[in-house]
Amino acid sequence: MGTDLTFSSRRSPVVCLHGCVASSQPLASSIGLDVLKRGGNAADAAVAIAAALAVTEPCSSGPGGDAFCLFYNGKTGEIRGINGSGRSPRALTLDFLEGQGYTTENPPSVFDALNVTVPGAPACWCDTVQLLGSHKLSLQEILSGAVELAEVGFPVAELTAHHWANWKSALRDAGKELGGELMIDGHAPKCGQVFQNAGLARTLKELGERGKPAFYQGRVAQAIVDVINQNGGVMTLDDLSSHDSEVVTPISTEYKGVRLWELPPNSQGLAALLTLNIMENFPQLKAKGHNSSDYIHVLVEAVRLALTDALRYLGDSSHVTIPLETLLDKGYSHQRAQLISTDRAMERVEPSLMAGSDTVYFCVIDSERNACSFVNSNYMGFGTGLVPKDCGFSLQNRGANFSLCRDHINCVAGRKRSYHTIIPALLTDSTTTSQKPRLLAALGVMGAFMQPQGHVQVLLNMMEFGMNPQQALDAPRVYAEYDHKTGQWLVNLEEGIDQKVAEELKRRGHRVNWPVSGHKRSQFGRGQIIAVGDWWNPSVTQGDRPSRVLWAGSDPRADGCAQGY
Repeated sequence: MGTDLTFSSRRSPVVCLHGCVASSQPLASSIGLDVLKRGGNAADAAVAIAAALAVTEPCSSGPGGDAFCLFYNGKTGEIRGINGSGRSPRALTLDFLEGQGYTTENPPSVFDALNVTVPGAPACWCDTVQLLGSHKLSLQEILSGAVELAEVGFPVAELTAHHWANWKSALRDAGKELGGELMIDGHAPKCGQVFQNAGLARTLKELGERGKPAFYQGRVAQAIVDVINQNGGVMTLDDLSSHDSEVVTPISTEYKGVRLWELPPNSQGLAALLTLNIMENFPQLKAKGHNSSDYIHVLVEAVRLALTDALRYLGDSSHVTIPLETLLDKGYSHQRAQLISTDRAMERVEPSLMAGSDTVYFCVIDSERNACSFVNSNYMGFGTGLVPKDCGFSLQNRGANFSLCRDHINCVAGRKRSYHTIIPALLTDSTTTSQKPRLLAALGVMGAFMQPQGHVQVLLNMMEFGMNPQQALDAPRVYAEYDHKTGQWLVNLEEGIDQKVAEELKRRGHRVNWPVSGHKRSQFGRGQIIAVGDWWNPSVTQGDRPSRVLWAGSDPRADGCAQGY
């Protein structure tokens, strides 16, 4: 495929009544929809999709990674979260790494076996079904679609084939190799080539039959420990068997009558809420126009401030105290907003770590209006590229997000969760606590440090500019990233944003990369949205809104689609 690949979508939003799924892979979306039709609820379908994406997109996601879940209960209005991120091995201490000769300036390679944290995804899948599922389908039935996909094989999709080859090359360039089980005769599969994964089929089948012990003890656990230790890592069987998910209370902020819900730290959901809180101090932006220089300037400055705070304060809450109430206080964001000049970029706002990533985001809303917003990730492509023998998946490299600076909130330590980029989101109205909050949408945009920026952009596309879910995802995006090599921020503008806007942003002091096109557009993330009713439509008055209808969109930057019934 050439680099002139364009993603301008002319797709209509998917509209349906009973249930809806949206993911980055049509085969996975079909498997999720099938679970809904068989009586499963949104949580059941989300786990079915997670397992299917582990088969179809191993270069983004799988049982060797982590997962996070946000769930809205259609009957009670309660919103619950599951943090399915794994911890570092007990032996992975700063003293140990320093003893190996590693320093802040010279950390292990991002793909090093030392960066494997305990895979949290399988436990999160099991806990999601047990705590939030319908109990009408067994875990075995929920995973059966993915098992069949892995056994029979599937044709690899176009964009997935591109990323598969890219991440295989990135590993080779770093002196690492992707495990042979994830290749065909030593090569990444091409678009349309059928890929079978007997090892993963067996892993998923055993997980369905025996639950968490099938992964965290016995054959799979031993294979994980073996491949890590053969490559210089320090994980033990005890590190795996002692893993558990954590049920968490989501955090939220109110913006113009709606409430955006995110997961608490160690997830970076806080960064999305901080960005929104800062943006609220600039009410004139809507009048300036979508993706105008004024709009993008304030958005970028708000993101810089929010990510700086997130990287300074976000870590594992069981190891450090995080001042959440202070950070989410509207007075604090008002104070931060004062630092933004409408005509000039801030001179210096410096966070501490940055990297690219590959992740899958997907969401489901069922007939009872339960909603499940779910993210699963290996972090960077295949993670370390290490594949436990006969297991059919690679191990994540989430530990690359730890700091080796002794006084940093995110400093490496044994049995600690690192700063985590993956964030699912839910949107409700902002009713008082005495009333059940009304579900408005499940939404998310995968893509490392792009994720909070993506959440804010697609939400404002709908709320401020009246776009439906598909239009909100199609619209060109902005990605502010910190470049460690130059010590400066770079504002990446997607093709479709006007050249005059790019030039005006440069005049205000921003470093601008424009236009970002072709496969490089993957840096803007891949999102999915399912909304309940057309609340974003300015021409529909509140009393006329049919809240029974589901409206869904799927990102044109991925291979996927939304499906409903």
